[in-house]
Amino acid sequence: MGKKGKKEKKGRGAEKTAAKMEKKVSKRSRKEEEDLEALIVHFQTLDARKTEVVETPCSPPSPRLNASLSAHPEKDELILFGGEYFNGQKTVLYNELYVYHIRKDTWTKVDIPSPPPRRCAHQAVMVPQGGGQLWVFGGEFASPNGEQFYHYKDLWVLHLATKTWEQVRSTGGPSGRSGHRMVAWKRQLILFGGFHESTRDYIYYNDVYAFNLDTFAWSKLSPAGTGPTPRSGCQMSVTPQGGIVLYGGYSKQRVKKDVDKGTRHSDMFLLKPEDGREDKWVWTRINPSGVKPTPRSGFSVAMAPNHQTLFFGGVCDKEEEENLEGEFFNDLYFYDATRNRWFAGQLKGPKSEKKNRRRGRKEEPEGGSQQACGRASAQGPVEVVKEVVAEDGTVVTIKQVLAAPGSVGQAQSEDEDSSEGASSPVPGPCPRSNAMLAVKHRVLYIYMGMFEAGDRQVTLSDLHCLDLHRMEAWKALVEMDPETQEWLEETDSEEDSEEEVEGAEGGYEDEDSAEESSAED
Repeated sequence: MGKKGKKEKKGRGAEKTAAKMEKKVSKRSRKEEEDLEALIVHFQTLDARKTEVVETPCSPPSPRLNASLSAHPEKDELILFGGEYFNGQKTVLYNELYVYHIRKDTWTKVDIPSPPPRRCAHQAVMVPQGGGQLWVFGGEFASPNGEQFYHYKDLWVLHLATKTWEQVRSTGGPSGRSGHRMVAWKRQLILFGGFHESTRDYIYYNDVYAFNLDTFAWSKLSPAGTGPTPRSGCQMSVTPQGGIVLYGGYSKQRVKKDVDKGTRHSDMFLLKPEDGREDKWVWTRINPSGVKPTPRSGFSVAMAPNHQTLFFGGVCDKEEEENLEGEFFNDLYFYDATRNRWFAGQLKGPKSEKKNRRRGRKEEPEGGSQQACGRASAQGPVEVVKEVVAEDGTVVTIKQVLAAPGSVGQAQSEDEDSSEGASSPVPGPCPRSNAMLAVKHRVLYIYMGMFEAGDRQVTLSDLHCLDLHRMEAWKALVEMDPETQEWLEETDSEEDSEEEVEGAEGGYEDEDSAEESSAED
């Protein structure tokens, strides 16, 4: 009884501390959010000028981060919404809607009256009802200088059949946040975690909410058991058995004044209804076997057709005194909930190369480094260096380590012989974090993302796909365009800061002029 009492007391103490912190953050951030609300209302007034749906064929969208990419449940289409772009001085937020037509390999920009306000780091969940509905919750809006934030707590639904946006107003929902995760579970949306940040403070959440798609009502769940600590950016996926798996994530805490310590979580939990009841849930910590991803943040997740969870990329930040360097990844993992096991991905390689090996043919490579070829034949990694010259003349070097065959791609069992499928390394998406993932007709699509080159943030614009059935090789659908890459050095003067804000507001008014202004800069 003594231990249990202490544990319960400690739990209540943690809840009180979290409540105090949330109140403190809320009070300090309220003034910031009031300032940004006026800007958001201004943009909404501009959006209100749209009175009809306009679909315009276009080139691929400009680079952006923290948007959402969703597969249409009935058509061969991918739907891109929102996002942000930072060029070193100015942050631009979007509420644009783009459609990628898979079979035609074309893009369309869809302007719909009364869309959600501009945002990034939201969550979007597709459900098949009514010809397809895209549900969007939360996210954040940033001031042009990227120093103030407004966190949304609104819920929207895009009706794909009628091409109309609808804001669903319901009380009792989550507080404003971004970096949360949301999945469709039966006829409910289940939401977990996230964070809220102001200029001086921040708070991470580990609460769980459910939104009923029939009654349009929010309810806060109070699962039994010990669940995850507060975090954002975790993996959240529904299992074939009817549970919800949660893995990893990121959080930070203040260790002393103006010093924060980040934590990359690598624990895993299962959230499931207790005794089959949908109003009573329980957390259970699980420890899968197999080859697990190394600890990281900024990874991306999608569901494979066989109910496995796909896990791609991310970054591991290494903090050394005041320097922060990130190691970016482009590896692929699969989590099999049925077997509670992780698998490192495995690519088989092109079929033509397999046939040559079976016939005993051995062709000498034309050109290239003999050392690199030697590493490939020895099943070691090969480093490929690619230089991209930005429009401003800056040379960005992308170093990509191509793993040997049998290290990226299809999940491989222990007794499977990888030597039969061995081939030369197959290039794919370069290492990155915060990529957007979607799966349609057993094909995985990986879009955009970012990596860092020194002090410069490179926002990618490329699109790659991988056939999850054949698992042979990546295919580039959209190459990275150097002309979309710009980076402006930071400025500390107040005058420059004021001009920057005015210029950013002007750019927000007209996206076309914003892109032209961006190119001129």
